[in-house]
Amino acid sequence: MDLLIAQDALLEKRAVLERRLVDIYKRGALYSWQVLLAAESFGDLLSRYKYLFLVSRQDRLLTNDMHKLRDRVARQRQLLVDARETLGRRRRERTDELGRYLTLEHERETNLRETRRNARQAEQRLTRLDRDEKSLNDRIEALERARREAESRGVTTAAGTITTADLGGLDWPVEGSIIYPFGTTTGPNNTRIPRHGIGIKAPVGTSVRAVATGTVSLAGPLGLYLTSVLIDHGGGYYTFYAYLNDATVRQGDRVIRGQVIGHVGGESSDEGPHLHFEIRGQGGIALDPGNWLRSPRPRR
Repeated sequence: MDLLIAQDALLEKRAVLERRLVDIYKRGALYSWQVLLAAESFGDLLSRYKYLFLVSRQDRLLTNDMHKLRDRVARQRQLLVDARETLGRRRRERTDELGRYLTLEHERETNLRETRRNARQAEQRLTRLDRDEKSLNDRIEALERARREAESRGVTTAAGTITTADLGGLDWPVEGSIIYPFGTTTGPNNTRIPRHGIGIKAPVGTSVRAVATGTVSLAGPLGLYLTSVLIDHGGGYYTFYAYLNDATVRQGDRVIRGQVIGHVGGESSDEGPHLHFEIRGQGGIALDPGNWLRSPRPRR
């Protein structure tokens, strides 16, 4: 609006100035001298001079007004150009901001889908672990039933190679650091994983040794536990070795304390290469291996 008003005023002043220039041109360059020389008296001369002075001043004011209006129009146009550039810059910023928002929204949706997928995988893994745990428990329960039935029939069995006297005295099945303790731990996606044993970190291929003499009750794959070995030590005590790369013993073999029964594997597990080690007591109750193994634990 300011620009339109200034342009209208400039056009009006320009039209007036054009008329004045036409009049000046028609009268010629000597018009002022003719007016002065045509004076009939000194007073008339002063009046004519004053008239010409006022006309010339009015023309100068008109010219000055045109310059001011022209500058005002230029300023208003520059303001519009600046405003348009600012608007364009803000539009680009909003477009970039919208693009970033859409990117973040896409990443959020992707992360949400990934989280849901990981949650489903974690649930499926926990379900499979529960199934594998149940399979292990069923096997130990069958061994316990057979042991109790033998005791009820009065059958003499060999004394157990693990007793409460071994608390804090058993050798470690493999040298390494504990990567998860006995009990419930937090797994991927904040899942709660019950650990019936401990995880011992060790390089793939490291020899795993029996912590006591016993009979191999399981030597082979066991679901997510991968290749596993279960040893019956008699008297209701059992040790379980999981995430093996291979087993060097077979079911029914008699092993002695310190004998190599397999090698560390578990590369495909969430924890990486390690040995999962459990000690089960009478009734298949999981015991904390940390209370049974020698202290301090060996270092790699």
